[in-house]
Amino acid sequence: MINDALAPLLAVYGGTFDPVHYGHLRPVEALAQLAQLSRVIIMPNNVPPHRPQPVANSLQRKEMVALAIADRPLFELDERELRRSTPSYTVDTLNAIRQEKGARQPLAFIIGQDSLLTLPQWHQYQRLPQLCHLLVCRRPGYALTMSQPEHQVWLNQHLTQDIHELHRRPAGCIYLADTPLWDISATLIRQRLEQHQTCDDLLPPAVADYIQRQGLYQHTANA
Repeated sequence: MINDALAPLLAVYGGTFDPVHYGHLRPVEALAQLAQLSRVIIMPNNVPPHRPQPVANSLQRKEMVALAIADRPLFELDERELRRSTPSYTVDTLNAIRQEKGARQPLAFIIGQDSLLTLPQWHQYQRLPQLCHLLVCRRPGYALTMSQPEHQVWLNQHLTQDIHELHRRPAGCIYLADTPLWDISATLIRQRLEQHQTCDDLLPPAVADYIQRQGLYQHTANA
């Protein structure tokens, strides 16, 4: 156990969660074991700047996340981004959390390997290590290196495999976690649902029941 932390490392996990599924939850649960996380704030966003708009509305996605984590005490729902009507820039959200928690709070943001590779396209991505650590979960089929040499140099400057650094420092590290590969996507789930196929192996039963009751994703496989 880590006994010299400034405060318990707080991790934030954002996404559209349209819908939330095991490919979101299980890698983060494995990451929590590797990085000794006791709490993960799961934060659905409202207007993602770099992706197509969600099919389910904000309330529906919030309800699905709440159902998915009801029996998973690791996770805690944060609705702040759903209350926005403007694009959800990660750097702005993390800056707000940093101001709330103070300069000494160890803070991390969880992303997938696919997001790491496109990070230079994010708004003010260079500021992220100033605000938090980045914890990266593996994703099937994605490269292990950045596409541009200067971006790889930036990544290498922040890389660590020492989880103690994540707890001892408030921000600044990028940790590539050897999490299990879950080849599940929301697109695959929406395609199955449009074709009236079961998704019991892909998402929590309570979420599947909610989707059925709401009649979601019946004609949205290409959304």
